[in-house]
Amino acid sequence: MAEALIDDFGRRVRYVRISVTDRCDFRCVYCMSEEMTFLPRAQILTLEELAMVARAFVELGVEKVRLTGGEPLVRRNIDHLVREIGSLPGLRDFAMTTNGAGLVKQAARLRDAGLKRLNISLDTLDPERFRQLTRTGELERVLAGLGAAREAGFERIKLNAVILKGRNDDEVLDLVAFARQEGVDISFIEEMPLGDVSDHSRAETFCSSDEVQAQIERRHTLIPTTESTLGPSRYFRMSDSETRVGFISPHSHNFCASCNRVRVTVEGRLLLCLGNEHSVDLRAVLRRYPGDLDALKQAIVAAMPLKPERHHFTTDGDVQVVRFMNMTGG
Repeated sequence: MAEALIDDFGRRVRYVRISVTDRCDFRCVYCMSEEMTFLPRAQILTLEELAMVARAFVELGVEKVRLTGGEPLVRRNIDHLVREIGSLPGLRDFAMTTNGAGLVKQAARLRDAGLKRLNISLDTLDPERFRQLTRTGELERVLAGLGAAREAGFERIKLNAVILKGRNDDEVLDLVAFARQEGVDISFIEEMPLGDVSDHSRAETFCSSDEVQAQIERRHTLIPTTESTLGPSRYFRMSDSETRVGFISPHSHNFCASCNRVRVTVEGRLLLCLGNEHSVDLRAVLRRYPGDLDALKQAIVAAMPLKPERHHFTTDGDVQVVRFMNMTGG
């Protein structure tokens, strides 16, 4: 069995993002529609199956696992899964992306179970605007969750902000100031054309990383770094702060040439690329050969030639992939 996952373009897969649920307590306008139909329980992987998927990837040389959703913290007994994955030998980085609303109750438990880092989605600091962008969320709960996460002692916490022109692009500097104040990192993300959203025109709201960076540089000198968390963020430092500023730019600074990532949806689809539908059904393998780790690893290795060279996102509002981000794994 191969000890490393190499695709046909010589890229080594070192990072897997595993979705633990398609459900979420928010309805963010860029992620899903207001009225969603979620998957029945029988179609989603069990916690035991998710743990087995993570183990298979780590044994194949993957160094980083990130749990995503939907919202991971709405999955019952998520801390049990965190403990299973956190104990895997050879895992260098273990993280989760969350909307933060459940962290007041769960941050300490997750940290104790072995989770190392958190990404918390935060697109605005205005309570009314927060409600508009999330449709159901309360900013106060997220800020309290951030405080709980800091107290829990995670190795690093990062804020993720999706910037939409005319919606929250006037808050870029405020978000940087907030990250500096809280002693956390922040990444600014270009909206991805996944799913047909009715709330806004993506062609009109697209805001490039270059535009965001130009805003920040009016106040702060950004110093490029070679730092990496194995993800797509390009990181910058500021001379007077420990806060790192990152940019995730699937449109304006395509990162396909160095892509080291794959995703597993909560249905068990191994997605070889965020912007394409190339996939393998790992759930079928898990349920045809229950408990057979070698069969699962063989299926993962066999999937590597399906990883495409690149995605082809556009900024004209066209939907390249019909699945919503909550189905993909955020």
